[in-house]
Amino acid sequence: MSETINFLAIDLGGASGRAILGRWDGLHLNLEEIHRFPNEPVTIQGHQHWDVLRLWHEIKSGIARYAHRFKRPLCSIGVDTWGVDFALLDRRGNLLGNPYHYRDGRTDGMLELAFQKMPRRQIFEHTGNQFMQFNTLYQLLSMVHKNDPQLETADTLLMMPDLYHYWLTGCKTIEFSIATTSQMYDIRQRQWATPVLAQLNIPDDILPAVVSPGTIVGQLPLALRDETDLRQSVNVVTPASHDTSSAIAAIPGLDDHSVFISSGTWSLVGVEIPEPIVNDQILALNYTNEGGIDNAVNLQKILTGLWLLQESQRQWQRQGHPHSWDELLALGQEAEPFQGLIDPDAADFLNPTDMPSAIREFCRRTGQPEPGNAGAIIRCCLESLALNYRQAMEDLETLTGNTLQTIRIVGGGSQNRLLCQFTADACQRPVVTGPVEATALGNVLLQAIATGHLPDIATGRKSIAASFEQQYFEPGSKNVWDEAYGRFQKLKPETQG
Repeated sequence: MSETINFLAIDLGGASGRAILGRWDGLHLNLEEIHRFPNEPVTIQGHQHWDVLRLWHEIKSGIARYAHRFKRPLCSIGVDTWGVDFALLDRRGNLLGNPYHYRDGRTDGMLELAFQKMPRRQIFEHTGNQFMQFNTLYQLLSMVHKNDPQLETADTLLMMPDLYHYWLTGCKTIEFSIATTSQMYDIRQRQWATPVLAQLNIPDDILPAVVSPGTIVGQLPLALRDETDLRQSVNVVTPASHDTSSAIAAIPGLDDHSVFISSGTWSLVGVEIPEPIVNDQILALNYTNEGGIDNAVNLQKILTGLWLLQESQRQWQRQGHPHSWDELLALGQEAEPFQGLIDPDAADFLNPTDMPSAIREFCRRTGQPEPGNAGAIIRCCLESLALNYRQAMEDLETLTGNTLQTIRIVGGGSQNRLLCQFTADACQRPVVTGPVEATALGNVLLQAIATGHLPDIATGRKSIAASFEQQYFEPGSKNVWDEAYGRFQKLKPETQG
């Protein structure tokens, strides 16, 4: 057996961050979480921001914990995060203000303003992206619209993982997968969509070069190594820096007849394809072409995910009724099936102050029974999510012409056995779940390839299959789900975009 090689994956999610040690022994990968920390938005004068300096402190703490606990040299470090959000730097490389949170209200009305300046069809033709009001393009348009002095002063824009790669190395680049979440990148031409930026008066000279997933962008400087007590040189690698693309990189068995679901706060449902698809069908159904690994494209749709349950749980806790996840799922399983259903992607659920009340109000407004207790709300959410996955799967079959035979779920939601079974039932397809830690595994996998310890993604996926257990869910009763699906479709807007 060859010598074990150690990698450090920094995985920043919308609610928490982790430093995860990945070990490769030549045959198997394994992971060990060595540092976990919260990632909570901060509200300042009515606006939501990310606490990026606190996250930087925690990243350095994770590196220091590695240095103090392990004698084996660290081969490399890579950072992945959520998409769309960014930081602005001045000409000296200093941070200009606190980066905004994508749920901040500053992008309200920006889609409509953008379409006044450039037709929706033209924006899509250049970018191939799903239209969502919090995309980077509309965040920047809001700054143009308000004559924000930060934008006037900015010398460089870095997406969130690239900000941390810059602080780790001093090198300013943007990684391909995270660039494609911005709706400012032309995925067919593989360059920034300068005609769109020009039409919206967004400066393009602040955008650095785009690098491929699995690029060594630099090394930790001596001062940072001293600060964290690392005793040797360490490479810094851009994985697929958008966490979804890293997760997809780590899915065993992913093929032309598989649909993936990266399940967390958001659900990203899609297929891996060799070339982007940019046509009227994609536009009408509001799908996105996101950069993947090995020059592949992830044709996918961003759907609301476990956010519905997370926010409900938080609200009940605020009201003095805390429930664990296991308790909530047990209550949901016991609740009466197929009462009220919701459209998880409705604007009602983007950022309500009281999620359970928003769910009840949606059911009331659409002439359905209101879920009366926590179990009924949980069941309503999970059934609606599963039916939403079915809609997306059927769309993807139409868009690609492929019959999708297997659903592969990764991420935290893969541990939600009730949701996984509902998905198998609703879609009438077998569901294969795992690995749970797909994002961190994909991050480590790209680091191992970049540093020459793994030959390619195919080999890495086989190693992951050999290293981590997967669960299987077979579809059950069909008729009741078909009837519920008919009701669910009536709740969706006629135009998905």
